[in-house]
Amino acid sequence: MIEIQGISRSFGDRQVLDEVSFGVQSGRMTGFVGGNGAGKTTTMRIILGVLAPDSGSVTLNGAAVTADDRAGFGYMPEERGLYPKMKVLEQLVYLGRLHGMSTPAAKASAEGLVDRLGISERANDTLESLSLGNQQRAQIAAALVHEPVALVLDEPFSGLDPMAVEVVLGVLRDYASAGAPVLFSSHQLDIVERLCDDVVVIGGGRILASGSRESLRAEHSGRTFEIEMAGTAGDAGWVRELPDVRVTHLDGGLARFEADTDAIAQSVLARAVNGGDPALSHVRRFGPITPTLAQIFKEVVR
Repeated sequence: MIEIQGISRSFGDRQVLDEVSFGVQSGRMTGFVGGNGAGKTTTMRIILGVLAPDSGSVTLNGAAVTADDRAGFGYMPEERGLYPKMKVLEQLVYLGRLHGMSTPAAKASAEGLVDRLGISERANDTLESLSLGNQQRAQIAAALVHEPVALVLDEPFSGLDPMAVEVVLGVLRDYASAGAPVLFSSHQLDIVERLCDDVVVIGGGRILASGSRESLRAEHSGRTFEIEMAGTAGDAGWVRELPDVRVTHLDGGLARFEADTDAIAQSVLARAVNGGDPALSHVRRFGPITPTLAQIFKEVVR
């Protein structure tokens, strides 16, 4: 587990991180989201030791992170840093050797990665001759070639088409399943929601929300419910007539409403089940409305 505890950092008079704390659990995918300038890249650079914090600490499995620990991390920086005129496979083997791998081990790892990431046919081409999407796959391979114990990836899905996203997702899931803590930033909230076990939201250099995907959605679900009626007499307009219910949306058989207690919400369901002719109408769907990650993000950053 990587744990960030009370990290603060300023550049001149501008404070970019203010007591940032969160954990990246081993074997879990953690999405790190925030707007431009929120502090994501600075935090990642501090984790990797590229920047030093003004205060706070970074630990790995309860002990202060050392240079040797960081050498075992896989890092994909915001600024892409591969050599454009060097062949892809040759470059990956070189990077593996820089991390202390033997040439045969580095070559085997590199060949396996280009195959899994779908760029084996371009492995002997120079990086600059690849499309932007394939260059991104090569950058991801560079972060993984030395078989890292942890992954810190800054916008790994940028520039990837939907097929490539699925390929990369599969590779990252495998690393997490093997026990590695995986932290990645992304502006693509739908990908974060689909992929991540845990989510950290940062804004203005402060952590605004953090936790498992399920716990965040439950925490921000509020008291809004939805009922949908079906059938020839499946109009839901009657919901407006019930006491202690505030209808926020009504469209034929679909009603969204707010209720202060579960008992009030259940009374709406009971009325739907017992108050009409089942031959003419029935309940198709009922339950609380769970917000998406995009909705939670908008709520906490405003």
